[in-house]
Amino acid sequence: MSKPLDVSQPNSIRIGAVTYLNAKPLIVSLAQQTPHAQIVIDYPSRLADALMDGRLDVAIIPSIEYARHPGCTIVSDACIACDGPVQSVKLYSRVPFEQIQTLALDEGSRTSSTLARIILKEQFDLCPAICELPIEALIDDVWADAMVLIGDRGMLSAGGNFKFVWDLGEQWSLWTGLPFVFAMWIARPGVDLQGLEDALAAARNDGLTRLEEIARTEAPVLGLSEAECLSYLRDHLKFHLGDRQRQALELFYSLAARQALAPVGVKLAFYHS
Repeated sequence: MSKPLDVSQPNSIRIGAVTYLNAKPLIVSLAQQTPHAQIVIDYPSRLADALMDGRLDVAIIPSIEYARHPGCTIVSDACIACDGPVQSVKLYSRVPFEQIQTLALDEGSRTSSTLARIILKEQFDLCPAICELPIEALIDDVWADAMVLIGDRGMLSAGGNFKFVWDLGEQWSLWTGLPFVFAMWIARPGVDLQGLEDALAAARNDGLTRLEEIARTEAPVLGLSEAECLSYLRDHLKFHLGDRQRQALELFYSLAARQALAPVGVKLAFYHS
């Protein structure tokens, strides 16, 4: 899944990039934009751990992880966000929402897991017991009342007999009137990024011109139609961290802090070379 780190290049920047379809526009030309970097491809939660352990210098990680690790900085205005339905982050429930007592959270993400818990608590005063849904597990492997699925498997039909399915991007938007930021490029403290912030923006800009190519390449891999992949990338995702996205992040962090899911008083800090 990942490219091994090349220890023969001790001064090269180590970049962690996400394996999901939603990140493809950010990374399809990343290697060309950063020819001297070492790039590792993995799941968002694992990239977050590698970044905080010092095994990576910068990575696109769940936005909640920025809040949980003081001293990190936001590197780029390239991000993975939505402004309404996102399609790939869903909560499936086997029971009516007021009866949810157990919630299985996708191991691959931490932001979406936090978002689900915030919505259940703030909107419905529900605090279900939490269990983990491993990345390799099937939905029938976990007998929780409800479960959160993200990324590529969140886009596929889960089957089963569900009382309801929520698109969590849509739920957040209907509730707050704001977009939602799922992942951002984050640098650990003390790293000289050597102009990487410009390269990340350039990679994003190039990727947005290649959505049809990405959809054509990824559709057969994911078991989706090319039209479904293209609609997802073009119509449901946003890749710019603008003013409304920053406002949404601040609200998300304050709500997470209220449930002790993030520290209190998180501020957005951007890297400056």
